[in-house]
Amino acid sequence: MKKGLEEKVLPQILDSEVVAQSRLFRIETLQLKFSNGEEREYERLRGNRKGNGAVMMVPMLDDETFILVREYAAGTHDYQLGFPKGLIDQGETPEQAADRELQEEIGMGCQQTIALKSLTMAPGYFRSSMHILLAKSLYPQKLEGDEPEPLDIVPWSVHNIDELLAREDFTEARSVAALFLARKYFKTINET
Repeated sequence: MKKGLEEKVLPQILDSEVVAQSRLFRIETLQLKFSNGEEREYERLRGNRKGNGAVMMVPMLDDETFILVREYAAGTHDYQLGFPKGLIDQGETPEQAADRELQEEIGMGCQQTIALKSLTMAPGYFRSSMHILLAKSLYPQKLEGDEPEPLDIVPWSVHNIDELLAREDFTEARSVAALFLARKYFKTINET
């Protein structure tokens, strides 16, 4: 624990109720009581499947080139550049899921992964975690995926990160975070 941060007591859940549900999500209301006696109602989004988390990979074609994919994003109704990603299946480790997802999305497996960080997305509303991994020693290996159309595979130089960040089709926050997390690795390679 960092100096100056005192231990907090989690609020007590007095009641929870599912108020809306779709094929993918449930919206729950929570009646909470905080340690100081204050009571509040919160809403949170829950997935309809058991959450094993997700993975996002920064696949390294070589020491100076990573791979992006361009795919349709329903939320913004456009095509976005980002790193390959997917859900962790029951019984898989993040490393196994990363290898499988790479085979499905870019037609390459990986012999080595380096865990960069696990992230949460909108933790005030959504319980979800994503493991960011650097994938190295790629080799051709294709598995059938669940994408409705082939993804565009876009090699990108580690020397053109500012150009990538300036693009209007590279806005997905998890991909931007993965890029910054991988940047330390890129600098280490370029210093040797």
